[in-house]
Amino acid sequence: MHQNLKLSVVIPCYNEENGVREVIERIPKLVDEIVVVDNNCTDRTAEVARSLGAVVVSEKTPGYGAAYKAGLKAATGDVIITMDGDGTYPPEEIARLVDELVAKKLDFLSASRFPLSDPAAMNFTNQVGNWVLTVTAAILFFKPIEDSQSGMWIFKRSVLSKLKLTSDGMPFSQEIKLEALIRGCKFGETHIPYGARIGEVKLQKWRDGWLNLSFLVAKRFGLV
Repeated sequence: MHQNLKLSVVIPCYNEENGVREVIERIPKLVDEIVVVDNNCTDRTAEVARSLGAVVVSEKTPGYGAAYKAGLKAATGDVIITMDGDGTYPPEEIARLVDELVAKKLDFLSASRFPLSDPAAMNFTNQVGNWVLTVTAAILFFKPIEDSQSGMWIFKRSVLSKLKLTSDGMPFSQEIKLEALIRGCKFGETHIPYGARIGEVKLQKWRDGWLNLSFLVAKRFGLV
């Protein structure tokens, strides 16, 4: 418990046995529940997560969004915190971020990675891709977001019932932020330090970038 709120951390995983161990070990004790989503892992991710006290949810539909939908459904906390299982997002910031959510009376707080605290944590083409998608989202939806692709969010579980989340893939990250803004949630952003990933890179930058871009256009014109 923190701020008299039950906290749940949700971590979607596809073959992250090394990263998820470090992430869970770094999560502060004030977190009440850790939900790890096994999205068709072929390694020991699920076993490692269970051994460290996490609730493991299996989701057979492949994709970042599908994994998150399963994890968010399973989470029981008053406040949900999300992060990847590769060590890039900082569990040490959880208390501060929850404090900010409460102090500013927000419904949804997105953690912005930019400007990067460690420039080596993200290659240049990925930085450009993030900028293009963030600017495109702002132009299409008239909703300025500093980092539309961030995978660390802190929000009240009660807002989930208001959001119409359709993507099963990488576009889920931008969709959940846009939905929070569109549905009138009190939305904010704050900076976090972003680190280098542990293990193999799963992102297919050109394919995923195009999918994200096309999803933004389709969502804006009601095609999803």
